[in-house]
Amino acid sequence: MQKNESVTVTIQDMGVNGEGIGRVNGYTLFIKDAVIGDVVEARVTKAKKNYGYARLMNIITPSEHRVKPVCKFARKCGGCQIQEMSYEKQLEFKQNKVLGNLERIGGFSRELLSEVFGPIIGMEKPFGYRNKAQFPFGTDKNGQPITGFYAGRTHDIIANTDCALGVGVNREILEIVLAFMKKYGVRSYDEKTGEGLIRHVLIRYGFATKEIMVCVVVNRGKAEFGNCEELDCVNRGNRGTKGLERGSVMGLRWIPHQEVLVEELARIPGMTSITVSPNPRQTNVIMGERYEVLWGQPFITDYIGAVKYQISPLSFYQVNPVQTEKLYGLAMEYADLKGEETVWDLYCGIGTISLFLAQKAGKVYGVEIVPQAVEDARRNAEINGIENAEFYVGKAEEVLPGYYQRYEKEHPGERAHADVIVVDPPRKGCDEGLLKTMADMRPERIVYVSCDSATLARDLKYLCERGYEVKKGRVVDQFGMSVHVECVVLMSRV
Repeated sequence: MQKNESVTVTIQDMGVNGEGIGRVNGYTLFIKDAVIGDVVEARVTKAKKNYGYARLMNIITPSEHRVKPVCKFARKCGGCQIQEMSYEKQLEFKQNKVLGNLERIGGFSRELLSEVFGPIIGMEKPFGYRNKAQFPFGTDKNGQPITGFYAGRTHDIIANTDCALGVGVNREILEIVLAFMKKYGVRSYDEKTGEGLIRHVLIRYGFATKEIMVCVVVNRGKAEFGNCEELDCVNRGNRGTKGLERGSVMGLRWIPHQEVLVEELARIPGMTSITVSPNPRQTNVIMGERYEVLWGQPFITDYIGAVKYQISPLSFYQVNPVQTEKLYGLAMEYADLKGEETVWDLYCGIGTISLFLAQKAGKVYGVEIVPQAVEDARRNAEINGIENAEFYVGKAEEVLPGYYQRYEKEHPGERAHADVIVVDPPRKGCDEGLLKTMADMRPERIVYVSCDSATLARDLKYLCERGYEVKKGRVVDQFGMSVHVECVVLMSRV
């Protein structure tokens, strides 16, 4: 196969990034925007020895699973990789993706997987489900500020204030910010020059409480003192606006004429928190290391089941609360708690799973590397009246092995024990030293929540070689229209 060669291909599978996979005389091609079942004309853009990449030029015969995308930017935007495939086929693809990785990487037989894995849990409404969105700001060719999402594999912004995966209020908020920037000449941040002010706008929405948070990420390290009389006028003029009395319309100025922006945003029903996060670094990291309250509270609240959570701009919180409740419900079911168990929850974030489990456990220990998240977890335990959960700052791969080794020294002849260990690691999965410690502690059950089935398969294989077996598993679609998916697996000690 040669570069620029045109071929006709039948799409047989999908890749990890949502690209269609087809074969021509045994040669594999990855073709973006192609759907399983399509017959397409494609032009080769890069040719390796055994595989290559091609651009979709024409759909000769559309797949029966191809649908018209809800968003007109679906192909350009990097957020939705498989929006042109029917949702039913998306679920089938994701289930097969997880089971395929467990079989190929983990070495589990298809017979075992068919026996222990139930059907994928899909979404009733696969659009408008995200409670969090981070919108980058840039400048169009006419010098006007724009916001939207990056085109796939680029930092070119596609101007769009109405993402189909987000909540409806996002558009109103973004239009207010853009209008404000145009009126007062506030410039967007330029990645190439490092100039400009507004980098991103983070929006969070509480599905249960209807509370709204807006955090503006700015390209500066410190604020200036504002006109106190002007700012106090905003306070006096908006005493009826929800939340103003419990907040502070700032004495420091981060954005020129910020009192006008705050006043406009505060009028939106449900607005609870308006903050700013300074980030002067030339980096791809979106948020700064801290945030300052401009108006209202420093957090919003939301519920997963009966547990209430306070969520700050820097908190990690699952973006799909409806599916998260189903995911955590499975974790609770698999943990099979009777009321006396000792549970370790590793990579606990703001305590979302920990507090869920604490409702039925004897004691829960949560471990998280981010200090702010641990502060949030402790506060969330307090506001829910949960007293049987403790949280520790540190790397899970250091905290748990360290605890295990100290226990052995302090209790000769004994080993530290946990009844249940729950892990919800990042995409890279668990460190081998952590997995070894987990197996050495001999919990009756390990509940593994995963956002990457490839590293899940690797880690399950390791644990199976050290005395555990897979008993149950379920895939949960948290991210409709994208290739990402979560799953939860129960392992029991043999």
